[in-house]
Amino acid sequence: MTDHAASLPRTPARRSIDSYDPKGKRVFVRADFNVPTDDAGNITDDRRIRGALPTIQSLISRGAAVVVASHFGRPAGIGYEAAESLQPVFVRLKELLAGQAEVLFAGQTPTDSATQAAVAQLKTGQVLLLENLRFEKGEKKGDPAFAATLAGYADAYVNDAFGASHRADASMVALPRAMKSRGAPALAGRLLEKELQFLGAALEAPKRPFVAIVGGAKVSDKLLALSNLLDKVDMVIVGGAMAYTFLRAEGVSTGSSLVQPEMIDKARDILRTAQERGCTILLPIDHVCGRALAAGTETCEVIGGIPDGWMGLDIGPRSRDLFAEACLTAKQVVWNGPMGAFETAPFDVGTMTIARAVAAATRTGAITIAGGGDTASALDIAHLADALTHVSTGGGASLEMLEGKRFESVDVLDPA
Repeated sequence: MTDHAASLPRTPARRSIDSYDPKGKRVFVRADFNVPTDDAGNITDDRRIRGALPTIQSLISRGAAVVVASHFGRPAGIGYEAAESLQPVFVRLKELLAGQAEVLFAGQTPTDSATQAAVAQLKTGQVLLLENLRFEKGEKKGDPAFAATLAGYADAYVNDAFGASHRADASMVALPRAMKSRGAPALAGRLLEKELQFLGAALEAPKRPFVAIVGGAKVSDKLLALSNLLDKVDMVIVGGAMAYTFLRAEGVSTGSSLVQPEMIDKARDILRTAQERGCTILLPIDHVCGRALAAGTETCEVIGGIPDGWMGLDIGPRSRDLFAEACLTAKQVVWNGPMGAFETAPFDVGTMTIARAVAAATRTGAITIAGGGDTASALDIAHLADALTHVSTGGGASLEMLEGKRFESVDVLDPA
């Protein structure tokens, strides 16, 4: 294994909420409550809401009044939209904090008169959830005027929105700047600290052997992460549809599988660079194929090249064994992206096998970290979300950390 090149400078530790006395203060907590919902508007995964509880509970227990804000969905930014309201989040947050804090919800936008009145009347021990930040056009634009209005709501700012920390929205960057300009603290919440600690340490001071599992549909989505990881890991396991672009780059026939022709040269470059740096790349050696990506489609298992008329939709049994064995030899695993079309049986077996292998590696002492919405969903389906060292709440944010990027929204917070 060659020496690993230095990465981008790691963000220094940020000041924790533990160092701040919130008694009698109003504290603005930027959370990430952009949770998935079904067609009826019911929350299908409340992990991000539960993730913010330790920060809110700490502040309330120490005498604060808490203003919580988040974006949700993709509203037009021209005012209230019922379909994008945080009402379902309010209901769930109220349930989760029952007996600990009174949770309030007011107004139709974060800065209307009803909201401002509710903020002014907020008492110690109460939590006020603002309506969707993106109902205001200034949020996505990073508008300092919108941020200045929000800054008037509180005595301190807390970023607990790791899932949004790769964005430069007003509540993420302009707001803490506005509050700091008048001497108010800008702090890191419990969830943000945890995410930065696990993902940061994994990349900066990894335990070895360090195995990265990268899956999903497109090489283009993971190109920067793959390029950055080659300097840090001992092995990269590539699965999902993106593996077929790599196989095509190696001259393997891929049938009707999803391939990005414009990325073949990039895939070839990654394979060559990995070899130069002493990083092993494992690609699937067999496949579960279908005539189409649909339940009930005709299927077959293929070793090596995929015949015309067939799509590779999951890794095959030999690949499952190969990849699982690699996971079990690791002291650290970072996983981002499924191994196949796991939402559709029987193409879920590869992803579930890897989920069990990563969980088994955890039990033998490995540090295991998963990131990305599909990976988290797969772990939930496998009932293994609690079996890993850490499952990130950030999809795009965790991927950008794997790419080696720093976040302006984190850098703006007070240093520890």
